[in-house]
Amino acid sequence: MHNNQRSVVVLISGNGSNLQAIMDFSNGENYRVCGVISNKPDAYGLTRAEKSNVPSTVVDHRQFASRELFEVTLAEAIDKYEPALIVLAGFMRILGADFVKRYQGKILNIHPSLLPNYPGTNTHQRVLDAGEKLHGVSVHFVTEELDGGPVIAQESITVESFDDAETLALKIHEKEHILYPTVVSWFADGRLRLEANGAYLDEQLLPETGERIHAS
Repeated sequence: MHNNQRSVVVLISGNGSNLQAIMDFSNGENYRVCGVISNKPDAYGLTRAEKSNVPSTVVDHRQFASRELFEVTLAEAIDKYEPALIVLAGFMRILGADFVKRYQGKILNIHPSLLPNYPGTNTHQRVLDAGEKLHGVSVHFVTEELDGGPVIAQESITVESFDDAETLALKIHEKEHILYPTVVSWFADGRLRLEANGAYLDEQLLPETGERIHAS
């Protein structure tokens, strides 16, 4: 572990396969996962964190009377880890404007579509229903607009005639597990930042669809 590693907190709600990819990739990298926070006490990602000796915290949203109260406690849990970056990895809570502003430019999310197309949920089925030939995954900065922050990077897959929502999800997961750790590493290197007019990589303003990655 080198001293200039940037600390990363990962927020999860479930299985944590992207968390696993980010932790696996971090070995000898310029970042380390210093904490995992789940809003669900039974999330398998907590077991993944434990196996990797990464401390974890549960902030169960069901224990709070309002989203605001939940987010105050969530922010306190995050701040204890003093992270350089917050990574949403299957975190199934919509974050309010005050929370997002507090960490402006320091929160990343991954979304299973080629944004700005198909924000929201159930993307694989919607892509199939629309007869799309191209599908993919996007990593973006989190802003107040749901799935609407500037896109940093995307990777695409071809939709085959035999694909269903399940096969598309599997293909997308494979791409996610390469794309997300790569973008986290860019941030840790200081190559990536959010400005008022968009996302910058290596001092270049990224286009609306971000950097295209072809990892395979």
